[in-house]
Amino acid sequence: MHRLALCVWLAATMAQTSAAFAFDNGQYDHVPPDIRAWFKSVIAPNGVPCCDISDGHRTDYDVRGSTYWVPIEGQWMAVPERAIIRDRGNPVGQAVVWYVHHRGAIIISCFVPADAV
Repeated sequence: MHRLALCVWLAATMAQTSAAFAFDNGQYDHVPPDIRAWFKSVIAPNGVPCCDISDGHRTDYDVRGSTYWVPIEGQWMAVPERAIIRDRGNPVGQAVVWYVHHRGAIIISCFVPADAV
């Protein structure tokens, strides 16, 4: 129930900032159940759920020094350490980033590298 409340809060926050947010209106029906379950199970190191498949974006990434960088809406952004998830594996074969628009800024909430174990 706590996870659902956080997802609802995240969606409400995004709506208040005039950002369009993703939702599953059937476009993910072809995704195998194990992949859907993985997306629903991913939780950031701070305990906040990353939400669902419709909220995650498969992405390219780069490592600069010891920092992951991802392209979001045409700009490369550093992934904050608090968002990196290394212990959930990654069955999709590509990095996945979850982010929101908040008060004119893009906030990266979760990131799973392609080679997460």
